[in-house]
Amino acid sequence: MGPNRTPGNSMEPKPGSTAASPVSVSLIAAAIPVVAFVAFYLFETNPVSGHWAQVYDPSGRWWLSTLIAALPVVVLLGAMAILRLKAHVAAIAGLVTALAVAITVFHMPARLALTTTAYGAGYGLFPICWIILPVIFLYQLTVKTGRFKALQESLTNITDDSRLQLLLIAFALGAFIEGAGGFGAPVAVSCSILISLGFRPLQAAGLSLLANTAPVAFGSLGIPVIALHGVTGVGTPVLTRIIAIILTPFCILVPFWLIWIYAGFKAMVEVWPAILVASLTFASTQLVMGAYTGPGLVDITAATATIVALIVFLRFWKPKRVLNALCEDVTGLVRQRSEQGAATTFKAWLPWLTLSVVVFAWGFPKFSVWLDAKTSIGIPIAGLHNVVERVPPVVLAPTAEAAIFNLNWMSATGTGILVAALLAGLLMGLGPITLAKELLKTLFSVRYTLLTISTMMALGFVMRYCGLDATLGLAFARTGALYPFFGTLIGWLGTATTGSDTASNVLFGSLQQMTANQIGVSPVLMASANSAGGVMGKMIAAPSIVVASTATGTYGQEGTILRFVFLHSLGLAALVGVVVYLMAYVQPFTAIVTW
Repeated sequence: MGPNRTPGNSMEPKPGSTAASPVSVSLIAAAIPVVAFVAFYLFETNPVSGHWAQVYDPSGRWWLSTLIAALPVVVLLGAMAILRLKAHVAAIAGLVTALAVAITVFHMPARLALTTTAYGAGYGLFPICWIILPVIFLYQLTVKTGRFKALQESLTNITDDSRLQLLLIAFALGAFIEGAGGFGAPVAVSCSILISLGFRPLQAAGLSLLANTAPVAFGSLGIPVIALHGVTGVGTPVLTRIIAIILTPFCILVPFWLIWIYAGFKAMVEVWPAILVASLTFASTQLVMGAYTGPGLVDITAATATIVALIVFLRFWKPKRVLNALCEDVTGLVRQRSEQGAATTFKAWLPWLTLSVVVFAWGFPKFSVWLDAKTSIGIPIAGLHNVVERVPPVVLAPTAEAAIFNLNWMSATGTGILVAALLAGLLMGLGPITLAKELLKTLFSVRYTLLTISTMMALGFVMRYCGLDATLGLAFARTGALYPFFGTLIGWLGTATTGSDTASNVLFGSLQQMTANQIGVSPVLMASANSAGGVMGKMIAAPSIVVASTATGTYGQEGTILRFVFLHSLGLAALVGVVVYLMAYVQPFTAIVTW
């Protein structure tokens, strides 16, 4: 959706493509609330009596049950990466597979599976799509008013080199937005800015996803850690400290990895001083904040320190070669620099500063709790709430799964972003009618994204409430002494399948604790490893990829993006597993856990 978009990168499906027509998409989208209504009505009048207990090995052979449980994920990712189907087509195929497996193999009652589908689709629309829509809306407003062009000029005035622009925007600025809001917002904003600087859309998508890794564990003012505390009972200060320690090497590694993938090893070495400044600043700040404070301000503080350190450093240091966004050497070319003054630069950044301030304020604990108390509505899902039971060995004792749709319409991050967008629009001189028209245009432009994400979240919820996720997790738990390594991959798998490190922590936090106690390693370490490993799964999570494709105007090319990031995601997750393994068994690393 950037100003440099080529016709081939349009969000609209091309003739002859696998995308459904607007009519068929509308029919499918319209079917979601109809299915929800039918499911809720059936359960109100003929609810499932008692509880339905999950079964984790329906075939009697754990390896076969694991393979069957993995089918929805294999179909979803394979349809995008191998068959190159449109994201919404792949999501529907994955959802159908999940329902078939849940009902026919894992014996989930059909109406229970149907209700779960509707619940997941609703969660996809709110709060996830509710975040994407206003971010894209804000971007469109900045393009309409010319502020985005001015922003591009201000960034190139800091540095002409695309490697350093990538470091500043995708890594540092993206980390700030992840800390304040999360849920896809950093990828959407980073992609938009990178495209305006001349990066190719698919390239911008893949690099933004890769950069959005280390900050994820403390995103949205520390929500993933708070959720992990809720299911494990381990104090948030302890979890924050261990997670920060595990991720410290990766806060240093990822910036180097990012520039290497983008420009090549030689080009990365040419700017190593700037990369080192950024990585060490972020890593050290995150470690100190994680060791001595709670999770809330870890990302925001680390990202702010990194942005300031980079800007100051680049005033005194310049690379010998300057590469443009296509990695072409433009050292000898004289670029006509913008003469915009401080006032123009401030106006260019005003919409994004407004976004940062409002989202930060919106997520501030006391304000957020107050809004929740005044405006949130908890809606128990009839026929699903406390009906599904998780059973040992996933939990210590049979535990009913809650299913409450939290309509926190005022305290939701998306609402804060929408308020910021409207306020920024007014500050940019746009009237209410213009704002309303642009909002409707944005809604129409992301209609395929809304369908895709709601379907993918429905798939994730079916896997969760049916117990397919637990079956996959239990397979990893069979690795014995190697569990610290493979347990880390459980977190990676959880985030990759649900799209959320928070959801992964909720799903597998207690499993990590129990398995750790059985094999004799620290349960606190393994609970933390779930979150640390999960951050590397964020870049291949289907919702994240759809956000990136939407923000770059490459909707329909999700398979290409997935192929670009998949091996990086798996490789980084494996390295996290190695670090956790060392902390579990090898001195002096084991002492770090009790530090």
